[in-house]
Amino acid sequence: MRILQLHCDKIEYTPTEKEIKSAEETDLATKKFDEIVVAFVAVEEGDDSSVAKKAIQEILESMNKVGCKKLLLYPYAHLSSKLASPNSALNVLKEMQSLAQGLDVSRAPFGWTKSFMIQVKGHPLAETSKIITAKDEDETSEAVKAESKIKSFWHIMTPDGIMHDFKDFDFSKHKQLEALSKYESDKKRSVDESSPHVKLMKKMAIADYEPASDSGNLRFYPNGRLIKSLIENYVSEKIREYGGIEVETPIMYDSHHPSMESYFNRFPARHYSINAEGKHLFLRFSACFGQFLMANDFQMSYRNMPVRLYEITRYSFRREQSGELVGLRRLRAFTMPDCHAFCKDMDQAIEEFRKRFELSRQVILGLGLEESDVEMAIRFTEDFYKQNKSLIQELVKKIGKPVLVEMWKEKFFYFILKWEFNFIDNLGKASALSTDQIDVENGKRYNIEYTDENNIPQNPIILHNSPSGAVERIIYALLEKAAADIKKGKKPEFPLWLAPTQVRIISVKPEFFNYCEGLADKISSSDIRVDIDERNESVAKRIRDSEIEWIRYTLVVGEKEINSEKLNVRDRKTGEVREHVFDEFIGEVKNETKNKPFLPLNMTRRLSLRPQIMV
Repeated sequence: MRILQLHCDKIEYTPTEKEIKSAEETDLATKKFDEIVVAFVAVEEGDDSSVAKKAIQEILESMNKVGCKKLLLYPYAHLSSKLASPNSALNVLKEMQSLAQGLDVSRAPFGWTKSFMIQVKGHPLAETSKIITAKDEDETSEAVKAESKIKSFWHIMTPDGIMHDFKDFDFSKHKQLEALSKYESDKKRSVDESSPHVKLMKKMAIADYEPASDSGNLRFYPNGRLIKSLIENYVSEKIREYGGIEVETPIMYDSHHPSMESYFNRFPARHYSINAEGKHLFLRFSACFGQFLMANDFQMSYRNMPVRLYEITRYSFRREQSGELVGLRRLRAFTMPDCHAFCKDMDQAIEEFRKRFELSRQVILGLGLEESDVEMAIRFTEDFYKQNKSLIQELVKKIGKPVLVEMWKEKFFYFILKWEFNFIDNLGKASALSTDQIDVENGKRYNIEYTDENNIPQNPIILHNSPSGAVERIIYALLEKAAADIKKGKKPEFPLWLAPTQVRIISVKPEFFNYCEGLADKISSSDIRVDIDERNESVAKRIRDSEIEWIRYTLVVGEKEINSEKLNVRDRKTGEVREHVFDEFIGEVKNETKNKPFLPLNMTRRLSLRPQIMV
């Protein structure tokens, strides 16, 4: 089915003549409608009740966004060359009309040539198109149904290694862990209200929804692109230090490739599909496929192991359900640092697993989160736990606080052990950040081999690690922390190394601008992001704007500063206004950004030359 959907000020149509013999009976009067959504619909071969239901669901979703309750279904054969038979098409249209509960719905007569006049509204969501198929990504696969029947046993493990029944554990001193436990055991992913970070991501001109794209695909403004790049650079640097070998792989794959077909028949996956040149392709939802196919072509010896492949995916795609999508927390297109280690045996895999656990802890802390910001969940099969109980206890002891445990009686997934660090936001929702898995199936599935000590081919054990999790989720977590600070009456802030502008210079008078330019040149030569506010506004307003933008250091330049060897420094974090000699000030900034990546300003230096971003 193909739909052209228009939000209209008005439409009127007049049936003129029958186009087919089986056209519906109707009068020839002109019909007029105001403030209405018009869905021009072409019903195609194979469309059935499931298509009618999905079409109405998508139409209802978009109508809710524009706040309209009136719908006109308008048969429009010109949208497709593969039309259903007239009888089938009419039945589908009638079913769509009956399913549109809660709407004032009308339907233009089927099988007629009609003249019409239409006036479409001018907002971004006024014009959309849809393709609905009987088999799409939202359809529940057998693997997804099987996943819902998995029997999980929930526990809490304390740092002393003791396992407690989830229902009997005293959460009075562990409220975030309690929130995680309820979130995971209830498996409720839908969001009933807007997350606080959404308001901040718009206010700080980081990101926003893109109405011209699919839901869950965001636009990133210059501030957001800079922050993302810095996080990507930091995580990549840490993975390279660990020994990761960076590669790049395609974003789409043939779903009928033997390895892919085996995967989809075994594991749940919600993905975007593309039909092209006779192939059914899908957009990747991780870097696994590309790295595994690459490793399949490697000649590896036990002497090479472990082999560590790494890619930062821009983007991975996952068709999350629409009710789960919210801001930067859960997206359909996301940036994921993905590092796989190919290990020769379980002993080596466990040793590597330990290294990556420490890597992930370092990365999370380096990104501006604290141990208290994250709660750990660890999941494993009962058999693995019995054989490796000491490893589980070791990891929990390192965390130093209770963690959530999910145990499975039997293996369902490709992994037998998985842990993740979860961030709990202001709505009590949990989001996984860092994670690692021990995969015992995909080595064989992708025919990846290495030669062992006896010159015999073996399939490796594969570890799946993202030391940070999705880059967008890191920004979400930092903004949620900022929202919590605002609620407590504290000043929100970014870690200084991630701040889009680290230093702002305010020129009191236009004649001081050249001095400010020279000062900015000196500061930026020390790898510090600095801009100049020389707008024709009061000094007080410009200082206030600097505060609103969370800029840590503001330097006011007037007559006194030009004739002095000291800088007038306003420190937003401490609230102090103090004098610094230049080198002392530079040293303070550099000390706070030590061992972190640097990128230059991502906007023009002068504020007066910047476009205003409307959010």
